[in-house]
Amino acid sequence: MSTAESRIRRVRTAAIEVAIRERGTVGRPAVLFLHGNLSSSIFWEATIAAFAGEFHCIAPDLRGFGATDALPIRAGTGIDDMAGDVFALSEALGLEHFHIVGHSMGGGVAMKMLLQQPRAVASVSLVNPISPFGYGGSRDEQGTPCFPDGAPAGAGTVNPDLVARLRAGDRTDASPLSPRNLMTAYYFKPPFVPRDLERLLDGMLATRVGDDWYPGDAVASNNWPGTAPGTRGVVNAMARHHFDASAIVDLEPKPPILWVRGLEDAIVSDRGALEVANQGVLGNIAGWPGMLACPPQPMVRQTRAVLAEYDRRGGSVAERVMADCGHTPFIEKPLEFNRLLLEFLLANL
Repeated sequence: MSTAESRIRRVRTAAIEVAIRERGTVGRPAVLFLHGNLSSSIFWEATIAAFAGEFHCIAPDLRGFGATDALPIRAGTGIDDMAGDVFALSEALGLEHFHIVGHSMGGGVAMKMLLQQPRAVASVSLVNPISPFGYGGSRDEQGTPCFPDGAPAGAGTVNPDLVARLRAGDRTDASPLSPRNLMTAYYFKPPFVPRDLERLLDGMLATRVGDDWYPGDAVASNNWPGTAPGTRGVVNAMARHHFDASAIVDLEPKPPILWVRGLEDAIVSDRGALEVANQGVLGNIAGWPGMLACPPQPMVRQTRAVLAEYDRRGGSVAERVMADCGHTPFIEKPLEFNRLLLEFLLANL
């Protein structure tokens, strides 16, 4: 495969058939690019094109997204299963040692890959990742659950109008909750609009919708706001009740980590715009029990605390903050992002 070539193909593993975008030359250092929730490998297309001259770049569609087999996502093991899928893909491709770049939910998958097989990983780049304590349901830097049942988090916190519009393939801007408007309002810092918005929207709308995928099944709770993480689906799998990657601090060896984040990220922050406790603070959900019982999840502080401990115990962590940038810096500011990532990868070959 030459540097100039690019292709989309499906790779059969023992458990799942994975759709991938691939650029670069086989035999050069391999980099796996993992996308976030409500997206697909198409979000990485321009990035892997930029890195194809130096690296063998592979961007898979994760389970339940894009063109990969839509195997069910179990809440208790969903992100671990995605990590296992990527390792199965790497084995099928003959990759024994590789770099990982994970965005948002893909950052959570990258952390779980570290926990599963740290010796296979040359480095990890986390790009606006979900917290090591997941998304929703925790109160402090230590990831303490707000309530024993995992509330407030999970599929029941997702607006049903958004789910219906995703299922219908809505491409309009008729509602604030249309996929198009959700993307332009939260994936990027407004007023930025990517030139390839329609293709990115294709990737978003390729998400499999249902109780086994996005968002998952809703479970009633006696705790605010009346719903807790269920047993199926990706939003439940990312909730604190089911997701904890903080044990990366105990790993040996500890691959080097680059943490890149947009300073004005509206999705993953200490006051995440879509996080249900923050919605309570804003008065958008009735009955919020207050800051003592249910503060907004401090996602950035949680990540910094875990990565600081990782560094203290012998790992290497570099935090890079991109100003005037939102949740998707590799699309919003590709030149700056690519420079940061290239410097890190070349330093860890």
